[in-house]
Amino acid sequence: MHHFHYTGQKLHCESVDLAAVARLHGTPTYVYSARTIEDNYRRLAASLTGLDLQICYAMKANSNLAVLRLFANLGAAFDLVSGGELKRVTAAGGSTARSVFAGVGKTEAEIRLALETGVFGFHVESEPELARINHVAGQLGRKAPIAIRVNPDVDAKTHAKITTGKSDNKFGIPLKVAAAAYEAAAKYPHLEIKGVQMHIGSQLTSAEPFVEAVQKVIPFVEQLKQAYGISYFSVGGGIGIVYQDALASGDAAWWSARPEGERPLTPEAYGAALKPLLAPLGLKILLEPGRFLVGNAGVLLTRVEYLKRGSNKNFLVVDAAMNDLVRPAMYEAYHELVPLLRDSARPALKADIVGPICESGDCFAKDRTLQTVGEGEFVAFMSAGAYGYTMASRYNTRAMAAEVLVSGSRFELVNARENFDAMLAGEKIPGFLKT
Repeated sequence: MHHFHYTGQKLHCESVDLAAVARLHGTPTYVYSARTIEDNYRRLAASLTGLDLQICYAMKANSNLAVLRLFANLGAAFDLVSGGELKRVTAAGGSTARSVFAGVGKTEAEIRLALETGVFGFHVESEPELARINHVAGQLGRKAPIAIRVNPDVDAKTHAKITTGKSDNKFGIPLKVAAAAYEAAAKYPHLEIKGVQMHIGSQLTSAEPFVEAVQKVIPFVEQLKQAYGISYFSVGGGIGIVYQDALASGDAAWWSARPEGERPLTPEAYGAALKPLLAPLGLKILLEPGRFLVGNAGVLLTRVEYLKRGSNKNFLVVDAAMNDLVRPAMYEAYHELVPLLRDSARPALKADIVGPICESGDCFAKDRTLQTVGEGEFVAFMSAGAYGYTMASRYNTRAMAAEVLVSGSRFELVNARENFDAMLAGEKIPGFLKT
C-alpha cells in the first residue's frame, strides 16, 4: 500500500498537493513518499520477526541520497553492485560495514575500494572472481569476507529480462557444482567464507517460487554450516508490487476486496511462507529488496504538451520521455497514468501516451483510456519509484529530471533538475579541431 490519494479532486502525496510540486519545480519530476518507504520497510521487517534479520536495500532501484539516508535512519544496510553505489552509501551516511557487494563483473578497483571501506561480504558470482578477490585482498594484507551466489535453477515466472535464477541466466554458480566452488574458495589464503546467497528474480507476485528455491538450497546451506561454519544465508529480494490499479492499491479496502487468487504478494504472506523454513537454520538471514520498498512510493509528474487527434488514433504528447522512464520501452512495462486534477464530468479519452523523443519506442502506453486532458495540465505516472531515475539517460540531450521527497505536509527538492552547463561539464573540443 502507499500514500498517494485524491483529496477532493486533487492528487496528493501524503498531505502535499502534487500540482503545487509540479508548478514549483517543473516537470518531469519524480516525487517520493517517505511514509510509504517507511511503512514498506517496517512491514517487511515485522513479517520475519524472530529471525536474526538484516535487510540490505537493493539501491539500484533508487539511489537518491535522501532516499538512502531515509533507509539508513530506519536501520537498513545496502545491497551494492558498483563502486559508485558504495560511495553513494558513504555520502548518505549509511553503513558499508553491514552492506554486501554483489554483481557479476566486479573490477579490481571496485574490490579494492570495498575492502578499504569495509563491507559485510562479497557475493561472488564465479570462480574467477574468487581468484580476483583473493589477489586484491592479498595485496592489501587482508581477508575478504565472501558468500557464493548459488543458482537454484528455479523459474520465477517473471519477465524474461528480470529473471535471475534459471540455469541459462548469467548470475551465480549452478547449485550442482557449488560445493566444488566452496572447496576452491577454502584454499585461498585471503578469503573468509561467511555465507551463501541466492536471488531468483524480480517482480515476483507469488510466494511459491521463493519457497521452491529456499527448499532446494537449504540442504546445501546446512552442509556449508557444518563444513565451514557459515554465519548467514541471503535469500535475495524480488517481492513484486502493484502496477495495474496502482492508485487504488493505496487503499486498504482495495486489498481486502480482491479475490484471494488475485491479491498481490504482501510482506506478511511472504514472511509466513519463508519464516518456518528459515528459522531452524539458526543463521543470520539477509534480504535484498529493492522494488518492493520504493516502487509504489514514487510517481513521475509530467505536463501535457499536445493532444494530437488523428483520424484513427489520438496521441497525448507529454514532456516526460523514455529517457526519463525507460521501463515501458525496455520491458513493455505498464504504468498507470492519472490526472493531478480529477474531473468526472469530462469525457473519456482514448490515446497513445507518448513522449517527445524521436523514436517510435518513446511510447508509455497504447490505446490508454483516461479523462480528457489538454495542453498545460499535469498527469502522473504511478509506481515509478523503482528503476525510474536510476535508469534514466540524457538521450536527445534532455536534462535529467528533478527529484522531490515528501514527508507529511513537507516536501523538498532533493535533486535539482540538471542544467545544460552541467551536461557539458565533462566534454571539450580538442585543440586539433580548433582551427
